[in-house]
Amino acid sequence: MGFKQFDPEDFVVSADTVTSTVWSNQSVTLNNYFTSSIQREGSSGPYYLNVFQTASDDSTSAVQLAIAYANKNGGGGLRFDSSVSGRTATRSIYGQYRTLILEDELSSFKWGPTSTGSNDNDFYVLSIERARYKEKLLPGSFNLVLSSSQDNIGALHLTDDSGYVSLPTYYGTQRAYNVISGSDGSPHNGNGYSYTGSYGLFLPDISTILLNANALDDSSVPGTSGIDNGAGIGLSTSVIENTNGDNPSKLYVHISSSSGNSGGEIFQLNSQETITSDYVFVRARNAEFNYSENPSYISGSTGEVIYNYFINNPQTYATTVGMYNDSNELLAVAKLSRPLVKDFTKEALIRVKLDF
Repeated sequence: MGFKQFDPEDFVVSADTVTSTVWSNQSVTLNNYFTSSIQREGSSGPYYLNVFQTASDDSTSAVQLAIAYANKNGGGGLRFDSSVSGRTATRSIYGQYRTLILEDELSSFKWGPTSTGSNDNDFYVLSIERARYKEKLLPGSFNLVLSSSQDNIGALHLTDDSGYVSLPTYYGTQRAYNVISGSDGSPHNGNGYSYTGSYGLFLPDISTILLNANALDDSSVPGTSGIDNGAGIGLSTSVIENTNGDNPSKLYVHISSSSGNSGGEIFQLNSQETITSDYVFVRARNAEFNYSENPSYISGSTGEVIYNYFINNPQTYATTVGMYNDSNELLAVAKLSRPLVKDFTKEALIRVKLDF
């Protein structure tokens, strides 16, 4: 065994980005949708609706995402206490995402530069199940098809605008892209906005998509008014307090019924992960690591080289690299794929990669 102090230039830090699909079984798109009546009728039912890729009683069934509805004034949900108005699950959800994203309890959500904010008091939430991804969502990979309630509108294709804008909007340290009518990060026409602004926000760092309820509720034909580029799907969101409109289920119908649409991807989404690696370069120069302390090489009693041939012409076989701290404690071990022959005529450069 031989020891050598590392030099500062022997360490290099590198970051690589790895992408993969979000859905179970490495599926590129989510084309089949199922819900659980047990979850819907349970304690979590007033808050969100879980969506599975197979029937919930199937052994391979797993939650893919959850759908929720948020209303600033508590509309569209049942009261926690019938004697206290405005205190509903939809109001709690609105406050939760306002605190998480806007970080200001007095703010309201606005959808793109054309939104005034006067009616932007409710939205839908698509929250990707945490087990489906490792770090965050990949901008530009979001493609969602929503079926329409009316024959004269057709399906609505949604994506984020990461391919259309040079920089995202930032809420604190969180990136946000507008949800627009288009595909693969770019609009189909113009800026891809609805009559009430963008269709929502795509938040890759918290793996959440907010959908503008007003834009989805619009049932007019695109191009018949104003300078905007698109209409909604006629969702008919219920915003009356204490009359449970079951809004998550309404959006679920528009997502799941789009499976029969021939417009391409149904729900496509990829995740993104940054893997940081430390590269350590172990350098064995020609005059180094040519002798061994192995008992078959050095006499344990005299400390002499057992075979005279190795005195002037030593030869060793490197098999392992160990890295120690200043207290001589072993921190990491790297195994070579095969023994490396070393003598005075050879130099070795071994690159060790540490992922974390």
